[in-house]
Amino acid sequence: MPRLKPSQDVQPLSAFRANAAGFLEQVRTTKRPLVLTQHGRSAAVVLDVDEYEALVEQVEVIRDIRDAKAEMSRGEGIAHEEIVAELRSRLHP
Repeated sequence: MPRLKPSQDVQPLSAFRANAAGFLEQVRTTKRPLVLTQHGRSAAVVLDVDEYEALVEQVEVIRDIRDAKAEMSRGEGIAHEEIVAELRSRLHP
Protein backbone atom coordinates (compact mmCIF):
# COMPACT_ATOMS: atom_id res chain seq x y z
CA MET A 1 0.00 0.00 0.00
CA PRO A 2 1.44 3.38 -0.93
CA ARG A 3 2.49 5.65 1.92
CA LEU A 4 -0.08 8.10 3.28
CA LYS A 5 0.43 11.75 2.36
CA PRO A 6 -1.07 13.73 5.25
CA SER A 7 -1.40 16.90 3.18
CA GLN A 8 -3.69 15.10 0.72
CA ASP A 9 -4.95 12.01 2.50
CA VAL A 10 -6.35 13.42 5.75
CA GLN A 11 -9.63 15.21 5.27
CA PRO A 12 -12.50 16.35 7.44
CA LEU A 13 -15.73 14.40 7.11
CA SER A 14 -17.50 17.56 5.94
CA ALA A 15 -15.12 17.83 2.94
CA PHE A 16 -15.70 14.14 2.16
CA ARG A 17 -19.47 14.66 2.25
CA ALA A 18 -19.15 17.60 -0.13
CA ASN A 19 -16.96 15.72 -2.62
CA ALA A 20 -17.34 11.99 -1.94
CA ALA A 21 -17.00 11.00 -5.60
CA GLY A 22 -13.79 13.00 -5.99
CA PHE A 23 -12.22 11.53 -2.87
CA LEU A 24 -13.21 8.00 -3.88
CA GLU A 25 -11.57 8.56 -7.25
CA GLN A 26 -8.44 9.80 -5.44
CA VAL A 27 -8.37 6.59 -3.37
CA ARG A 28 -8.86 4.42 -6.47
CA THR A 29 -6.20 6.27 -8.44
CA THR A 30 -3.49 6.66 -5.80
CA LYS A 31 -4.22 3.40 -3.91
CA ARG A 32 -3.49 5.42 -0.75
CA PRO A 33 -5.89 5.34 2.20
CA LEU A 34 -7.97 8.40 3.02
CA VAL A 35 -8.25 9.27 6.71
CA LEU A 36 -11.44 11.09 7.62
CA THR A 37 -11.54 13.29 10.68
CA GLN A 38 -14.47 14.42 12.76
CA HIS A 39 -14.14 17.20 15.33
CA GLY A 40 -10.38 17.24 14.67
CA ARG A 41 -9.86 13.54 15.46
CA SER A 42 -9.41 10.50 13.26
CA ALA A 43 -12.79 8.87 12.65
CA ALA A 44 -12.51 6.48 9.69
CA VAL A 45 -10.27 5.22 6.92
CA VAL A 46 -11.37 4.74 3.31
CA LEU A 47 -9.37 2.11 1.39
CA ASP A 48 -9.27 0.96 -2.21
CA VAL A 49 -10.94 -2.46 -2.42
CA ASP A 50 -7.88 -4.19 -3.92
CA GLU A 51 -5.63 -2.68 -1.25
CA TYR A 52 -8.06 -3.78 1.46
CA GLU A 53 -8.18 -7.35 0.12
CA ALA A 54 -4.37 -7.49 -0.06
CA LEU A 55 -4.12 -6.20 3.51
CA VAL A 56 -6.58 -8.81 4.80
CA GLU A 57 -4.68 -11.55 2.96
CA GLN A 58 -1.39 -10.42 4.49
CA VAL A 59 -2.90 -10.47 7.97
CA GLU A 60 -4.26 -13.99 7.38
CA VAL A 61 -0.84 -15.25 6.27
CA ILE A 62 0.85 -13.66 9.29
CA ARG A 63 -1.72 -15.28 11.61
CA ASP A 64 -1.19 -18.67 9.93
CA ILE A 65 2.57 -18.36 10.42
CA ARG A 66 2.11 -17.33 14.06
CA ASP A 67 -0.23 -20.27 14.67
CA ALA A 68 2.15 -22.71 12.97
CA LYS A 69 5.08 -21.46 15.07
CA ALA A 70 3.02 -21.88 18.25
CA GLU A 71 2.09 -25.44 17.23
CA MET A 72 5.72 -26.26 16.51
CA SER A 73 6.84 -24.88 19.87
CA ARG A 74 4.27 -27.12 21.58
CA GLY A 75 5.60 -30.11 19.64
CA GLU A 76 2.39 -30.44 17.62
CA GLY A 77 3.96 -29.99 14.21
CA ILE A 78 4.85 -32.63 11.66
CA ALA A 79 8.41 -32.86 10.39
CA HIS A 80 9.02 -31.77 6.82
CA GLU A 81 10.42 -35.17 5.92
CA GLU A 82 7.24 -36.90 7.13
CA ILE A 83 5.03 -34.65 5.03
CA VAL A 84 7.17 -35.16 1.93
CA ALA A 85 7.10 -38.93 2.39
CA GLU A 86 3.30 -38.88 2.90
CA LEU A 87 2.72 -36.78 -0.22
CA ARG A 88 5.01 -38.95 -2.33
CA SER A 89 3.23 -42.09 -1.19
CA ARG A 90 -0.11 -40.56 -2.20
CA LEU A 91 1.17 -39.48 -5.61
CA HIS A 92 3.02 -42.72 -6.38
CA PRO A 93 1.21 -45.59 -4.61
